[in-house]
Amino acid sequence: MSEQDKKAVVIFPTYNEKENIEKIVTAVLTQDPRIHVLIVDDNSPDGTGEIADRLAAANPKIFVLHRSVKSGLGTAYIAGFKWAIERKFDYIFEMDADFSHSPSYLPDFLTAIVDHDLVIGSRYISGVNVVNWPMSRLLLSYYANKYSRIVTGLPLADATGGFKCFRREVLEAIALDRVKSNGYTFQIEMTMRAYVRNFRIKEIPIVFYDRQQGTSKMSKKIVREAIWMVWWLRWAALTGKL
Repeated sequence: MSEQDKKAVVIFPTYNEKENIEKIVTAVLTQDPRIHVLIVDDNSPDGTGEIADRLAAANPKIFVLHRSVKSGLGTAYIAGFKWAIERKFDYIFEMDADFSHSPSYLPDFLTAIVDHDLVIGSRYISGVNVVNWPMSRLLLSYYANKYSRIVTGLPLADATGGFKCFRREVLEAIALDRVKSNGYTFQIEMTMRAYVRNFRIKEIPIVFYDRQQGTSKMSKKIVREAIWMVWWLRWAALTGKL
């Protein structure tokens, strides 16, 4: 199969993203004709799910998964991964719906994934490329990455980044039902599971922009999960349990 015949899908987990969802989906679909979109909405009370349904009804490249309650980022992505695997998408993206990840990078991912198995958009591989974050949030992210690298041994500048492209084969090789993380550490765990299976991982530089509309989903509970989960990931990797 030629590269132009391969299918890609961008998964957007959403909760209260009515200000962003139509604009981000439109921008994403203009980047490459191979790209499709899956919106995984957690019963957003602001009507995001209804907007998603309207978009899907008008465009065969847009799909929607509705979940009954807000169940977390990790479980939303797992549901999306399973959906994409069943439909034989070749390249499966994680991406935020709030424009913190620019759609303009999608062609760079599609170029890099030709020779790799997992491509990660890195905020820290070429300096610190984060725009409009308060210093406290930037320092939390920067040092969380240093902490995760030291504990897990992942040779990455940005292990916590959420802009990614997986080959389907990577997700098929990972036991998705055994993924434990649901918050900040979900990104580290998914990359760690790919790394211990010797998949080819590449970081490409991106600039991360703080959201302009809507509210951040970061919480103290998510940060607490990250502190102890990286130690479990290191233990699981050393004992062959990942």
